[in-house]
Amino acid sequence: MSARESAHRVVAIDGPAASGKSSVARALAKQVGFNYVNSGAMYRAVTWYVLKNNVAPGDAAAIVRLLNNTRIDCTLADKGSRILIDDVDPTAHLCDDRVNEEVSLVSSVPRVREILVEKMRVLARDQDVVMEGRDIGSVVFPDTPYKFYIDASPDVRLRRRQAQGLRDQIAARDRADSSRRASPLIIAEDAHVIDSSNLTIEGVVGEIIGRLKMKGMEIS
Repeated sequence: MSARESAHRVVAIDGPAASGKSSVARALAKQVGFNYVNSGAMYRAVTWYVLKNNVAPGDAAAIVRLLNNTRIDCTLADKGSRILIDDVDPTAHLCDDRVNEEVSLVSSVPRVREILVEKMRVLARDQDVVMEGRDIGSVVFPDTPYKFYIDASPDVRLRRRQAQGLRDQIAARDRADSSRRASPLIIAEDAHVIDSSNLTIEGVVGEIIGRLKMKGMEIS
C-alpha cells in the first residue's frame, strides 16, 4: 500500500529528539479522537530485538537477515499503537540505555525503514491517526495536508532528555538522524513549524488545532 492509498486522515508530527513531539502528538490525538502512533517506538522495538539476538547494530546485512525471519505485528488498540516481535511485547525495554544508544544506527538501515514504513501506512488504512516521528510528513505520508514540525532549542531539548532519564547526546543524535541516507530528519516543505521552547504542551496543541481547522478539518 502506498502513502496515497491511506483512506483516513493522518496528522504528521515530526521533529528532533526531545522537541516535545511525543507529548504533543499524544495530547492532540486524545483531543481530536484519533489514534496515537509513536513511530519511534517501532524503531526502538526493532533495535531491542537486534541487540537481544546479539546482532551488531552496525551490521546492516546481519540485521536484514534477522528481520527476514522475524514476524513484526503492529496494531491499533485503545486509541494507541502496539508492536509485537515474534509475539513478544518489548515495551518494557524501549528506553533501555543500550537501545537508546543504538537506535539511530539501527534505524539508518534502509530495509528496517522499508519494513516499518509499510506497517505505519497500514495502520492508517482503516482509522484516523496522529503519527509522530522524524520522517512522517516527508516520507511516510507525504500527501497528507496535515504536517507539523515541532522543534526547540538544543538547551531546552537537553534538559528535557535528562528529565526523561535518557543519557544520549542531543547533538550526536541530531547529526545521526539528519545525515543518514535512508529517510533523514528534514522539515517537509509544506510543514508548519512550531518552536516549543517556551510553549506548554497545551499551547502547541492549541496552535495545531487552529491550523487543522484552517485546513478544513472538522474538530468537535
